[in-house]
Amino acid sequence: MIDLRPVAFVIGVLLSILAAAMLVPAAVDLVLGHRDWEVFVASAAVTVFVGVSMILTTRTGWASFNIRQAFVMTTGAWATIALFGALPLAFSELDLSMTDAFFESMSGITTTGSTVIVGLDNAPPGILIWRSMLQWLGGIGIVVMAIAILPILRVGGMQLFRVEAFDADKVLPRAAQVAAAIAGIYLLLTVFAAVLYYILGMTGFDAIAHAMTSIATGGFSTRDASFSYWDTPGIHWAASLIMIAGSVPFVLYLRAVRGNPLAMLRDGQVRWLLAILVTAAAITAAFLTYKGVYATADAARHGAFNVISVMTGTGYASADFGQWGGFAVVLMFILMFIGGCAGSTTCGIKIFRFQIVYAEARVQIRRLMQPNGVFIPYYNNRPIPDQVAQSVMGFFFVYTLSFAVLALCLGLMGLDFITAVSGAATAISNVGPGLGPVIGPAGTFTSLPDAAKWLLSFGMLLGRLELFTVLVMFAPSFWKG
Repeated sequence: MIDLRPVAFVIGVLLSILAAAMLVPAAVDLVLGHRDWEVFVASAAVTVFVGVSMILTTRTGWASFNIRQAFVMTTGAWATIALFGALPLAFSELDLSMTDAFFESMSGITTTGSTVIVGLDNAPPGILIWRSMLQWLGGIGIVVMAIAILPILRVGGMQLFRVEAFDADKVLPRAAQVAAAIAGIYLLLTVFAAVLYYILGMTGFDAIAHAMTSIATGGFSTRDASFSYWDTPGIHWAASLIMIAGSVPFVLYLRAVRGNPLAMLRDGQVRWLLAILVTAAAITAAFLTYKGVYATADAARHGAFNVISVMTGTGYASADFGQWGGFAVVLMFILMFIGGCAGSTTCGIKIFRFQIVYAEARVQIRRLMQPNGVFIPYYNNRPIPDQVAQSVMGFFFVYTLSFAVLALCLGLMGLDFITAVSGAATAISNVGPGLGPVIGPAGTFTSLPDAAKWLLSFGMLLGRLELFTVLVMFAPSFWKG
């Protein structure tokens, strides 16, 4: 059996941090005279009681983590934080059911951005800040996990970044110091985003809330209309820039700070990311202009904003792109799966996996043409180990299979084709809005049956933790020995 004491200890520490975070929206409600501050204080008390109890009862008797404990800790931590993060949502003025509260919380902590809340413009301020904070915490959490945990667990080819992050990079000597430095950069980027939004016309409250969800590529907004509430080109272009900033590997920011500012432009992931975004945005803008949906300038703005939002998994909307026509909808659906760079706050399949598959495909084609030749696939000018290539191929297969199973199950629950397919895609890719009139950019997930919400919540967790981190625990052999 697996010794779960170290797992419980770490989860206890995380719950204690979550409880401290709940005091921020409590203070916001208290200052603004909203009675929901009591809900946050009570939720914080329950959360810290459980967290401290777990710490005190498990702090002795174990020495270190092993791989299986790391798998359990990672999945258990995200699920537990989502559960306790749902407490303020369930008992606030919104009076959400536990299903809706957990869905909203899971959507927040996984930076998905799907919502069941209608009437955000009049929602309690503490709740709005709490939703943004969940995404902000989830964003830094996934960056640290992608740098410190997933490479060690060898999940979906992430072992490719183990040496790059700590040995070859030589930014800072220890993983804890790297994580702390990245957290500092993450905070600075958030402050920069908040100031920029405020200067461009948002209120201070909206600027802070959207700064947290923009850099986390989360997508929660304080407005039902999302970014279409501000029909201001400056705000839309600023948000596009911030979403891209959150999609870049945060280790590259460390390199830039340490005297290598060109590292970001030399990185293959970043070049592919920018190339895909620019191409897709240009095609969308040309299509919108040709169809007469917008004038050229507005077509460029809305095209770029929504392409960036969907591909990075942020989920903001400056317009209902579901009304742009079949071509635009299909393009957005494809972009949902791509995602950003490994080591960023984004989700989806990730750019580096497409690069590896492309490199392997090129080698296969060359071998067909020259059967006696010796060809080696490269990533960032380094040979791709067979183990990494196999992990990436396995990830693609499991990702496709998981998406298909989710879509089929949603269809069995009575959802129409567009809602079922796009709902599965947006959950496993952690994008936010789906397609169609029900869960599209202008809709919410409120009307879905409870069973669908629980299934989508599982899909969000599955996608956020790179599939295998969760699925490995369903193998009976995992728990033996």
